[in-house]
Amino acid sequence: MSLSAKKIAILVEDLYQVLEVWYPLLRLKEEGCGVDLIGTGNKDTYGSKEGYPAKVDASIEEVDPKDFDGVIIPGGFAPDILRRYPRIVQFVKKIHDDGKVVAAICHGGWLLVSADIVRERKATCFFAIKDDLIAAGADYVDEEVVVDSNIITSRKPEDLPAFVVEIIKQLKQ
Repeated sequence: MSLSAKKIAILVEDLYQVLEVWYPLLRLKEEGCGVDLIGTGNKDTYGSKEGYPAKVDASIEEVDPKDFDGVIIPGGFAPDILRRYPRIVQFVKKIHDDGKVVAAICHGGWLLVSADIVRERKATCFFAIKDDLIAAGADYVDEEVVVDSNIITSRKPEDLPAFVVEIIKQLKQ
């Protein structure tokens, strides 16, 4: 089944983890899924931790969660910047509350905490922020990918194959 009728937002900001943006973006496009890079709105292009540019398709001010079937929150240090924008946090929370896919990898869990959507949910993340997820009420598990209803989480770039497989599975349901 093609994902041509589906559309995913990938959130980007400076200091994003390059593989955690580009691997899901390219795999989802291979599946026929529409993918938009969404930024905070202060510029058109954001640099990864290594400076690799990601040109956004739109700013958070220009999009509506109802137009997306899910959101991917890559890691790096970008999630710490992303969660400072109330509109980003509201976007993630609305996608979640509508039962759509919310996928976070690595430090992306920080945004799940800010959106207050991990309480009493099973989740994983990069080990350095596990205390943050636990303090937010998550049931932390150290596994390559954890699926709890519409929330999909992974720990690090090496987990990307399993992470994206689960995203694709959920989008095909």
